[in-house]
Amino acid sequence: MTYIQKITKIILSNELVKIPYNAGINYPTPSNLTYFWNFGSYALFCLIIQIVSGLFLAMHYVPDINLAFASVEHIMRDVNNGWLLRYIHANGASMFFIVVYTHMFRGLFYSSYDFPRHYVWFSGVLILFLMILTAFLGYVLPWGQMSFWGATVITNLVSAVPVWGPDLVVWLWGGYSIGNATLVRFFSLHFLLPFVILALVLIHIFFLHHVKSSNPLSISALFIDFVYFSPYYILKDFFGLICFLFFYGFFVFFSPNYLGHPDNYVMANPLVTPAHIVPEWYFLPFYAILRSIPDKLLGVLALLASILVLFLLPFVTVNSYKNLGFNPISLISFSFFFFICLILGWIGSKPVMFPFDIIGLVSAFFYFFYFFSQLFILFLTHIFHIIRYFFFYTWLYKIIKKIFFWFPFV
Repeated sequence: MTYIQKITKIILSNELVKIPYNAGINYPTPSNLTYFWNFGSYALFCLIIQIVSGLFLAMHYVPDINLAFASVEHIMRDVNNGWLLRYIHANGASMFFIVVYTHMFRGLFYSSYDFPRHYVWFSGVLILFLMILTAFLGYVLPWGQMSFWGATVITNLVSAVPVWGPDLVVWLWGGYSIGNATLVRFFSLHFLLPFVILALVLIHIFFLHHVKSSNPLSISALFIDFVYFSPYYILKDFFGLICFLFFYGFFVFFSPNYLGHPDNYVMANPLVTPAHIVPEWYFLPFYAILRSIPDKLLGVLALLASILVLFLLPFVTVNSYKNLGFNPISLISFSFFFFICLILGWIGSKPVMFPFDIIGLVSAFFYFFYFFSQLFILFLTHIFHIIRYFFFYTWLYKIIKKIFFWFPFV
């Protein structure tokens, strides 16, 4: 036994060391994974970057309505490399959502939500929900015009809850208007939730490693054609990460304010309403669904349903084609769904007026229609199986078989 083998044996004798070793080095993966499977690693990288940069920003941020905006300016102008920390954190949120949305659409295309990976999908959707909540809370903290009025619009949605709505809004604000108590609560939750997300990510990875990764061909050939995660996919992830950092760095160093809103660089003023209140770009599709329905309560329910409907996918889809590329009809419907999401993002940035309101309503309908169409296809599939069972395994099939036995030319 060589010296290196002896050291390795001593290290791996510890169970706490063996777990990350088996998860990150000795983990068997299919050999045909494309770069779309790397986005899970990029998402973990973005989460770590957000937590680390957020910790340093929290050392200088003051959660007070009179000092919050000034503390952000202090970070930008007076703290050593504070501008870099803030731009990394602000643009990191956008990068995080780009990576997670790509990761999610890859899962939709390759049906990664199907059995036995349904728990992986459930945990992933829960992470997305907490990401949206955390990003909203963080958007309020700079206390600019868009931060204040965005918080006012979104928190007022709670008033749509029957009977207890107004009381819930007062409890959420910590008073009868958005004030200091609201900002302190949002800051506390924004600081805490990333660690909850990190714990859910570890659970997500545990579920994934328990059932093993899917692959573009959607075949269970793991024990026939596989490679270990190290060094093959570590090197592949590292190369993809370098390319991603170039993309990330372009926004941080050359266009740091491109993804932000100009009104948010003006201190919050409750007496001046912005001409057009819009959230960050990664909220725009959900915001468009909310605005497309005139009724307030139905709009809030549609907003929640647009995320929660993702939980239903493992129950409403057919297992016939794991890879939608194998099924032309499913490929067309998925492409149409992707196009509808882009349209909703565009509509969310437009004012509520003709023709944007009509386009938003139609797009929201087709957004939900995609999921209900999956349920309809599942229903037709079950009907087809019942008919086929009745036809092939009953007396009717036997009679037809005897009849056609005497007519071999048919």
